[in-house]
Amino acid sequence: MRILVIGSGAREHALLLALRRDPQVTGLIIAPGNAGTARLAEQHDVDISSGDDIVALARNVRADMVVIGPEVPLVLGVADMVRAAGIVCFGPSKDAARIEGSKAFAKEVMAAAGVHTARSETVDRPAHLDAALDRFGPPAGDPAWVVKDDRLAAGKGVVVTPDRDVARTHAAGLLEAGHPVLLESYLDGPEVSLFCVVDGRTVVPLLPAQDFKRVGDGDTGPNTGGMGAYAPLPWLPDEVCQQVVTRIVEPVAAELVQRGSPFCGLLYVGLAITANGPAVVEFNCRFGDPETQAVLALLDSPLGQLLYASGTGTLADFGELRWRAGAAVTVVLAAENYPGRPRVGDIIFGSEADGVLHAGTTRRDDGTIVSSGGRVLSVVATGADLLAARAHAYRILRSIRLLGSHFRNDIALSAAEGKIHI
Repeated sequence: MRILVIGSGAREHALLLALRRDPQVTGLIIAPGNAGTARLAEQHDVDISSGDDIVALARNVRADMVVIGPEVPLVLGVADMVRAAGIVCFGPSKDAARIEGSKAFAKEVMAAAGVHTARSETVDRPAHLDAALDRFGPPAGDPAWVVKDDRLAAGKGVVVTPDRDVARTHAAGLLEAGHPVLLESYLDGPEVSLFCVVDGRTVVPLLPAQDFKRVGDGDTGPNTGGMGAYAPLPWLPDEVCQQVVTRIVEPVAAELVQRGSPFCGLLYVGLAITANGPAVVEFNCRFGDPETQAVLALLDSPLGQLLYASGTGTLADFGELRWRAGAAVTVVLAAENYPGRPRVGDIIFGSEADGVLHAGTTRRDDGTIVSSGGRVLSVVATGADLLAARAHAYRILRSIRLLGSHFRNDIALSAAEGKIHI
């Protein structure tokens, strides 16, 4: 089976590593890829937003399946065009991808499915903003305002703040840019990411993970696309995961089928484990970064066959997933000034070590690898437990040199020390 992976980040690098372990995968192609993925797969340039270009490339490389990593081509409907060309595709349709492309749509689906989530209100006019803010945040009994961009924002469109002025400024900026704003009540409790491979009504959950959105240690600073993650979660009972599947993911999948938009691909649910049980923070229509790196490092089942089963409607026959013992930790190395405009073009030393996955990198004609984005590398390490996996990951990080780079020092630390409770 020849598989074409679309994307250029550490998530796609992790997908290639896991796909390479599948004995039925005979060829790997990635487009556009990065300096690290070039060592694992045949690499091509492509416009990821163009369905025509991706279909042409898939035909040219004789791909048996296309796996679409990023959310943008999915929301644009690229998966529909791949399927229309008669090629198996892992990724939801344009209609189903609205679960991530529009937070208002996701709230509508959850309400119809009876899923526990935050109270919310969509604001699309500046004149309505102040009154709406009064219905949320500290005056309404919440410890903070939660303001979200209703559209795609690469994980950086959310502000959670006890300061009304900060919340208002963020919301007003989104409205001025023509983006509707979603205000939500605050959900208290540790957060969990659960990936589920879905084929219509059939749902196969992967290991739960936890990611770290804020840029600084102790969850300080602005939100990012993710600064690290770990799996599994020693503090989360198995029955809670099963509850998430039966009470949240399966009802949402059934609701999308009912609406004529069956979801076939990777459905990501971000959760807060509140005092009243799991509540949905957000849905995504693809593998999340950086959780993917940690979860796939522990997968023992053949990933190519799993994704192909979803793409061909045979997921119900796949069987139970197998997992490696131990734990995995991912730590992101970011460029100077990230999540603002990052410094780029600096030489990276040590980026080809085992456990280093590339994201914002490119290779010059002379062979040197340089930074080309905000999140430059992901370091992924496994161990017998979280303490061992953490120690391994940070040893690798200390061997890498990139001018001005930074990373969080506390990824998985509270969990490893037994300080997270529900």
